[in-house]
Amino acid sequence: MTKIIYIRHGQTEWNVAGKYQGQTDVALTPLGVEQAAALARFFPVDHIDAIYSSDLSRAMATAGAVAERFGLDVQPRKDLRELFFGDWEGCSIPAIAEAWPALVDDLFHHPDTLAIPHGETFPHLQARATACVAELCRAHEGQTIAVVAHGAILRTLLCAALHIDLRYVWTIRQFNTAVSIVRYESGGEGWPTVELLNSTAHLDRAGVKK
Repeated sequence: MTKIIYIRHGQTEWNVAGKYQGQTDVALTPLGVEQAAALARFFPVDHIDAIYSSDLSRAMATAGAVAERFGLDVQPRKDLRELFFGDWEGCSIPAIAEAWPALVDDLFHHPDTLAIPHGETFPHLQARATACVAELCRAHEGQTIAVVAHGAILRTLLCAALHIDLRYVWTIRQFNTAVSIVRYESGGEGWPTVELLNSTAHLDRAGVKK
């Protein structure tokens, strides 16, 4: 058994502006830093054996706050990066709708078949995410680890755990610093069990905005 604490990064300026970040490196806002500190202070479990993170700074900074509490080093992984949004990185929904009107419906209603111009597909994202998790489960049998990543990639992992088709990936909400917990059996080969989904209890306890 491996228990994984999944965490979305704290707030960024592009979150506030409603822009798709993808693999563009965008730093946390002051509120994002505060959210990460609240997460570390009111972490949902008392012990973790390791912490992994997307190598993008918004995830690494969030992971760093948690790692400091537990006396661990953050282990960065490129394969935990966000979906590559290609030509859409730095764009808002209205900007995408104006420039690519034919694709906006696919974004929200058919993400499983969406072809972002010069970007990554959701099935490819899910494949690299689940391959990474399988590797981590094999390396940490009998342990609890934290994984800090991004909204879209975490949604694909949760879809896989819940056996939800990628067409419905947007039905799973992921707030900034939200925590989800999944238990994987037999080195990731067995049935996963979702124990917690999109929790921001740490923000409520600290009195910090979502």
